[in-house]
Amino acid sequence: MSKKVAIGVDIGGTLTKVGIVDREGNLFGHTDFSTKIHQEFGGYLDKLQEVIEALIAGLDFDHEITGIGVGAPNANFYRGTIEYAANLNWKGVIPFTEEMKKRYDLPIHITNDANAAAIGEMIYGNAANMKDFMVITLGTGLGSGIVCNGEMVYGYDSQAGELGHVKVFESGRVTGLGVKGGLEAYVSSTGLKRTVFALQAEMLEDSVLRNYSYHDLHGEIITQAAEDGDPIALAAFELTGKILGEQLANFTTFSHPEAYFLLGGLAKAGKWIFEPTQKHLEANLLPFYKGKVKLLPSGMMGKNAAVLGAAALVWNHE
Repeated sequence: MSKKVAIGVDIGGTLTKVGIVDREGNLFGHTDFSTKIHQEFGGYLDKLQEVIEALIAGLDFDHEITGIGVGAPNANFYRGTIEYAANLNWKGVIPFTEEMKKRYDLPIHITNDANAAAIGEMIYGNAANMKDFMVITLGTGLGSGIVCNGEMVYGYDSQAGELGHVKVFESGRVTGLGVKGGLEAYVSSTGLKRTVFALQAEMLEDSVLRNYSYHDLHGEIITQAAEDGDPIALAAFELTGKILGEQLANFTTFSHPEAYFLLGGLAKAGKWIFEPTQKHLEANLLPFYKGKVKLLPSGMMGKNAAVLGAAALVWNHE
């Protein structure tokens, strides 16, 4: 009997990741290639097809490809398009599924990466028995996938849940979409770095972080500094967790999730981000929500979450 597998594709501004996944989340071969070098969308699809075919050829068991799931920035689930993605070379509205269907007679589903992560959490992760939860992805920016009553929230035109661009300060840092004082400018891997440099200007304490340029500083260094008791690292995590916790308390009012799952580079900081976020989430919840909202690490941490999440789109629509 042939084994059912799905193809998961995660399109990032720098890299595209591709893998073959079964219903249980086992990965049977995966690879990546540069998104950035493909100026034309047609040339990119040629490369994507070549990579998919090579992965399929590498399978050493009887198989049935059930579909292709794609996570991409600014993806419109309803229309199967990528629309005005700031960090991709192809501008305007890209008819992704229409063009892919010329190459593959298979179900093809596309959504943004945070929505794919939420569906992945439901299929393979820690939300298997939950009907109301949110996945917050903390990478270069902040993404959010919202599930209510067991269904993904897409909204009127498939762009619901852009919580990274919620305005949290009247003025301040700018998000990737130009929102002044927007959440992702403070709460993301990039936001944490920006906070470290802001605190270096405000605080006089010695800190190992003063030895790094902006481009050389990354999350693992800040986390290690926190482990070593560095005052600026500790203050940066406290401030980041405070802002995130306050906003998760706000988000609770519109859908009352059972849990928030944190995923991505900043979530890998473990207790340094989870503890202040939990403290400020609980402190800011309305009385009837207190003690009823969990903050949990994603069950996709340590796995190829981007590819698994994309492939989960296929199983979710089987």
